[in-house]
Amino acid sequence: MVTVRTTSASQLPLIPSFTGDLASDTVALSGFAARIDELVAAMPAAPERTEAEQAVADEAHRTARWLRARFCAAHIEPIHDLLTDGGAEHPRIDALADRAAAVLPGLVPTGGQLADELTRLQAHKDGREIDQAILFAALLRSPRAGTHLLESMLRPTPRALSLLGDFRRQGSLDLGSVLIERGAGIAHVEIRNGHALNSEDNQLVEDLETAVDLVLLDDETRVGVLRGAVMTHPRYAGRRVFSAGINLKHLHQGRISYVDFLLRRELGFIHKIKRGLLLDDTPRTWPHRGVEKPWVAAVDTFAIGGGMQITLVLDHVVAGSDSYFSLPAAQEGIVPGAGNLRLTRHTGARVARQIILSGRRIHATDPEAGLIIDEVTGPEEVGTAAERAAQQLAGTAVIANRRMLNLAEESMDAFRGYFAEFALAQGLRLYSADVLAKVGRSWSGPGQGADGDRDGNR
Repeated sequence: MVTVRTTSASQLPLIPSFTGDLASDTVALSGFAARIDELVAAMPAAPERTEAEQAVADEAHRTARWLRARFCAAHIEPIHDLLTDGGAEHPRIDALADRAAAVLPGLVPTGGQLADELTRLQAHKDGREIDQAILFAALLRSPRAGTHLLESMLRPTPRALSLLGDFRRQGSLDLGSVLIERGAGIAHVEIRNGHALNSEDNQLVEDLETAVDLVLLDDETRVGVLRGAVMTHPRYAGRRVFSAGINLKHLHQGRISYVDFLLRRELGFIHKIKRGLLLDDTPRTWPHRGVEKPWVAAVDTFAIGGGMQITLVLDHVVAGSDSYFSLPAAQEGIVPGAGNLRLTRHTGARVARQIILSGRRIHATDPEAGLIIDEVTGPEEVGTAAERAAQQLAGTAVIANRRMLNLAEESMDAFRGYFAEFALAQGLRLYSADVLAKVGRSWSGPGQGADGDRDGNR
């Protein structure tokens, strides 16, 4: 095959016009997307492209994405009905993306295209996940489709349902990067990604959602406690760490998924901690289809990025006096999940901007720490204090009051509206030039010798 050294945007195909009919517009989009793919495929892979070739590839992808956004805006309700059998089915976001690739060719990447992207460093991809972001942003903007999507993600995962019997019998399960143990009505969920300072990756998101589901489904559990395990990482060996946030090395290597990580963690386990599980509507689940329970965070050493985001939805936060909290996403170039939605409620606008936009750390002993922490203890007393807090939250009236507080603070519609914008914003930031450059420096710079070792450069 002869490589075409494309240098001119004039080779872009003619943009089709839509008619308003889903079937005919799908054919038009599919044909245009196929021609764009052919044009880009004729070029060298991203690292070998000339500056002019990369400019053409960028323009080709931008034009196709503009057309996809127009297609979604015109047809999102029938698209949703097509993908969910008129709302009768409740596919999770990964299955929804797979269905869209199969029945609406050209709208989102195929499994083969995503698999090819996974073989590349993040900086060497063509950003096909942005096409998924366009679809999910459009779905979430629709009150009907977006609410259906959120409710589908609040259902228990098949993995959790398959493990529920084992957990009920044994009272403990090792999920891989998470250990869950129940005792006296309290389930302790321990993050065990110790070599990476409990930084988050695709597998940890999977394991945490399974653990949260099990806590919520288990009849003998009244309260959940989330804590980081003792580290094996050499810098913090023998100490507990709550979380270092997103695994920057995995992001650099192209192993952080838009659907299975960035969207799933927000619409999956974090949202389930906040709002609970949604079960089938039957007489047995009346008057509340939701199953929710209070949660306690036991924060040791630090809660960085995604770790701090998690604490914002928990009901009681205990922190060691030597710990700190931060949301350094602006320095990294990404959006800190729902941190922008929730932090202002805790701290007020000025402090929230200092944390998110300027990277300010909040130490457990700072005057403002009381806005995000309920209890500060000596480092050696964190576990005992968390256990005591969990026992206090085990009262029968706590759940009803918790539900009403959460409704007052964050309605489902407000959540949906925020994530309609987040879905596209984060997809774009994931492939922005500044993020790719910063991530490359962050994981390979001084003090960054192991996965997730973010603390040394902050």
